Amino acid sequence: MKKLKMGTPLAGVAIGVALVAIAALIMVIGFWKVLLLVVLFGIGYFIGTVDNKQEFIRETANKIIPAKEAKVIDIKSEITREDHTEEAAAQSAEVPAEAEAEPEVKEENAEDGE
Repeated sequence: MKKLKMGTPLAGVAIGVALVAIAALIMVIGFWKVLLLVVLFGIGYFIGTVDNKQEFIRETANKIIPAKEAKVIDIKSEITREDHTEEAAAQSAEVPAEAEAEPEVKEENAEDGE
């Protein structure tokens, strides 16, 4: 039998059949019972396919819950830090403009001296 790969017509048919079966189950036995079946199937699939269950659960929990060493950001200090960096950037932008103005003045003085 061919392997099911996403994007192939065979996979489309298989997913379509599965969704029709789920819809029929919902109509016949009800939503909550179908939801229970899906959850139990998921648990069974997990037990059957995951080799190292403790490591899998640990990695998943670490992705969901941040580590204790995570740095908590203080919004007030971040805002004041951004204000100070903006002021410093504005002051550094003014310095080159003054430096460019000085050579022009010297050139004018040099012409006046001749």
